[in-house]
Amino acid sequence: MADNYDDYSKEELINLLRSRDRKPRFGLYWERDDIEHERAINDDFVALDLNKSLSCGDAPYQNLIIEGDNFDALRYLRMTYKGKVKCIYIDPPYNTGNKDFVYNDRFIDKDDVYKHSKWLEFMYRRLELARDLLAEDGVIFVSIDDNEVAHLRLLMDSVFGWNNFLCTFAWEKRYSPPPDTKEIGYLHESIHAYRASPAFKRNLLPMTDQQTNRYKNPDNDPRGAWQSMDYTCRYTAKERPNLYYPIIQPNTGEEIFPKTTRVWAMSRDVHEKNVAENRIWWGSDGKKTTPRLKNFISKIQQGMIPTSLLRHEEVGHTDEAAKELREILSEIKFTPKPTRLITHLMQIASDKDSIVLDFFAGSGTTAHAVLKLNAEDNGNRRFILVSNTEATESEPDKNLCRDVCAERVRRVMQGYSNQKAEQVEGLGGSFAYLKTRRITSDILLTEIQHSQIWTALQLSHGAALSAFNPASSVQQLQTDNDVVMYCCKLTEQELTAVTDCLQTLQTVVVYCWQPALLTQYIDDENLTCLPIPQILIDRFGTGVKA
Repeated sequence: MADNYDDYSKEELINLLRSRDRKPRFGLYWERDDIEHERAINDDFVALDLNKSLSCGDAPYQNLIIEGDNFDALRYLRMTYKGKVKCIYIDPPYNTGNKDFVYNDRFIDKDDVYKHSKWLEFMYRRLELARDLLAEDGVIFVSIDDNEVAHLRLLMDSVFGWNNFLCTFAWEKRYSPPPDTKEIGYLHESIHAYRASPAFKRNLLPMTDQQTNRYKNPDNDPRGAWQSMDYTCRYTAKERPNLYYPIIQPNTGEEIFPKTTRVWAMSRDVHEKNVAENRIWWGSDGKKTTPRLKNFISKIQQGMIPTSLLRHEEVGHTDEAAKELREILSEIKFTPKPTRLITHLMQIASDKDSIVLDFFAGSGTTAHAVLKLNAEDNGNRRFILVSNTEATESEPDKNLCRDVCAERVRRVMQGYSNQKAEQVEGLGGSFAYLKTRRITSDILLTEIQHSQIWTALQLSHGAALSAFNPASSVQQLQTDNDVVMYCCKLTEQELTAVTDCLQTLQTVVVYCWQPALLTQYIDDENLTCLPIPQILIDRFGTGVKA
């Protein structure tokens, strides 16, 4: 980085050093000024073009798959989904130096002196946009391995606030060390979890079969299966004297005290209530000298508290994930995350109507998990996936988004034949296949991008997406709450279309270039007439009005 220190006086240099010494040193720093500017950062506007031939199902489409640089896609999504995304999961490149991370169309190798700085700059730009997309009660999960786990934690502290850190999950990705292990066999990866604000509230998890099987009923208690719990807690008699008292063993009459380093977990009154309700367990022969509390499964059916340890038996491992993908796309060699892992995270952080975003979508596991979870709990979650082509000079025709991500999701929705030639029923659903396109400002001076305005209006309303009909000057879409219309111009034909729609006794929201004129012609309490949002005018509508 160029400097002019040679021109400084001694006094100026001393003042500069003193100023630096006064600044706090704690935090994450990287050579932002020394590394090459990321080419994705530009002044062009971003458009989304719908490709109906690569989309799945019939319009209006409920979900989105976006092909293109995820920085471009996130810029667009911030315009339409700001503050609306409940759950983000991403599995970014881990920066291993083994051709897993591309910066300015070049792979970053292990010997690059700015290896970490380039990765941090790349992630910082995208996490900033992701933060703006999160709803107030939203959460983001980021998978990472040990190459960048510490740097990512500090980076996310900076972007989301250290006070919004929830936990770092340890996912047991393998059930045995790799065969080439020389020193330490890594069995886990990390998943950093951050909330958007304290408004986030985690869900309880449904109990697994393994968990419910731990509950038995050896004494045929009419209240059903139970599991015994410790009857003590970690305090001394000096710290909690009211919890240090004798308990009578009912079959021997012996007075039982806790160990000297512990006290009873309940007061005398609560203990007497437990005795009266037959909630104390003294062992199968009734003669144990340590009481335990009977915890009935019927009392905890609302769910289990999530924990930071994600065992492979409960959320899957890498072998399971690879096999799962081969069952759907036998010709693809790819190691994704297991669907059970992403489903588990969504159970913690999403509700049945959430929008779920993955902007490093890879093979589309997040979409698969959304569809699977919706089928299990009758939910209406929607997904937005962003994936690049990952084309290189040696593989110019490679298109990961089209050939792997979208194809996997399409087969999961519509059904497929697995490796045993068995037909697997589809989970249903639809998605729009969109592609990012950069628009220079000079193009906007000559032509209004009506199709782009209509796409953005639909997404801003949280509606399903339908294609723009160039043969009509009125675009219309039914949402859950109302009808959204876009009038490219305002003539008698458009007025008639609005009037006809109002006769269906629905609330109608109309966007047009002359809203005041429309309200002069139509006076109806069910009509809301709005101007084209300025943000869309700036990006797609500065040309001469039609």
